[in-house]
Amino acid sequence: MRRYGKHTDEDDIRSRPNRKGNRPRTNIRPKHEDAAEGLVLTVDRGRLTCLVDGRTVLAMKARELGRKAAVVGDRVALVGDLSGAKDTLARIVRIEERTSVLRRTADDDDPYERVVVANADQLAVVTALADPEPRPRLIDRCLVAAFDGGLEPLLVLTKSDLAPPDKLLELYGDLDIPYVVTSREELENGTAADRVREQLAGRVTAFVGHSGVGKTTLVNALVPEERRRLTGHVNAVTGRGRHTTTSALALPLDGAAGWVIDTPGVRSFGLAHVDPSRVIHAFPDLEPGTAGCPRACSHDEPDCALDAWVAEGHADPARLYSLRRLLSTRERTEGD
Repeated sequence: MRRYGKHTDEDDIRSRPNRKGNRPRTNIRPKHEDAAEGLVLTVDRGRLTCLVDGRTVLAMKARELGRKAAVVGDRVALVGDLSGAKDTLARIVRIEERTSVLRRTADDDDPYERVVVANADQLAVVTALADPEPRPRLIDRCLVAAFDGGLEPLLVLTKSDLAPPDKLLELYGDLDIPYVVTSREELENGTAADRVREQLAGRVTAFVGHSGVGKTTLVNALVPEERRRLTGHVNAVTGRGRHTTTSALALPLDGAAGWVIDTPGVRSFGLAHVDPSRVIHAFPDLEPGTAGCPRACSHDEPDCALDAWVAEGHADPARLYSLRRLLSTRERTEGD
């Protein structure tokens, strides 16, 4: 007969074994101190292709990471089979701290933000000067995403043989953004790639642009065939056909220490996740003036302290206009 109450001891307590026996559960996770370092090159249906010690390794995310997702550009720690041989699979057990993130939402009213690229140094916004016509609102949105995520922007203007770049460049002159202007002939003969490469050396650069602007042509010129073996290997291990930029892909920059990250063509760039207080960091001449702003200031309202800051001569009024133009694009569609 079992006893209960103050005379109960551990022998009187019924224990219900779990499916794995009576081994107690623990929240202690292995540290994987011997894990290898890797770089995520592309992600395809839950499988991640990583570069580990010069080899491409197919991996999957370990269960212990929960919902945390690895994206192209992430530095990760891997365990398991790291040979890169066919039909082998490693595990990603840790995602290292990110230095920058390029994020977007599907639409401005979509609360779900998606990290597109991690740890990029700069964002190359590729746009045509004609055929198709430039979309300044989309360019503005890409710039806001770059400033918000800690990336430096670079403008790459193509098809200058069809239209001059002056009018478009005037819109961004007060932002001091570096730029490269190219023609169709330069894209075809490779001189455009040479000039763009000067802006990419030693850096990780993500490329964005909508269909028809020449982004893929430029990326292919930056990563010629002898270095594109990586693309073929990625397609082999993920079971996909020829890479058509349906997902981001990191490729080593030919002739310089650096990486090019090709991203799918964009038709819109949602900014529902953007906080104006992060964008202002890209305007060091204006940022000190926000000390007197009301809480959660949009920097475009009657009580914004930036008006007085500029009036006192601390910054150029054109810079404040540019900041407000960029921030206002969060409330407007690209076609406005």
